[in-house]
Amino acid sequence: MTYVLSDDVGRIDRDAVWRLLSTEAYWGRWRSRDDVERQVDGAWRVVGAYVEATGELVGFARAVSDAVAFAYLADVIVDPAHRGAGLGRRIVATMIDEGPGADFRWTLFTGDAHGLYREYGFAEPDETAMVRPGRQG
Repeated sequence: MTYVLSDDVGRIDRDAVWRLLSTEAYWGRWRSRDDVERQVDGAWRVVGAYVEATGELVGFARAVSDAVAFAYLADVIVDPAHRGAGLGRRIVATMIDEGPGADFRWTLFTGDAHGLYREYGFAEPDETAMVRPGRQG
């Protein structure tokens, strides 16, 4: 199967994003549909992965940024039926290496994909980093 990636926010199928994040994302199931809509609307950049033949959205990521030097990668997800085809890697590469944030300092939180993100230069925080946990997770 052939996939295309795009950072066109107007192309994002919000129903598909909601379905993926509300059923497949262990990290944010507490969010409401309105929360997800606001996050997509407020994103600095989004990347969607689409089945070329049908246009179906099967992968997604968003980022928030100061648009100068720092960005936070969030909600990287691939539909289970399309996993194993390298889409997660392509989404991450498109977001952090193939766009306006290629020279930024990037951060993220993950509970299970450390190996994937290490391939793109992510590492455990050093002595310059501190985190204040959120109240909702």
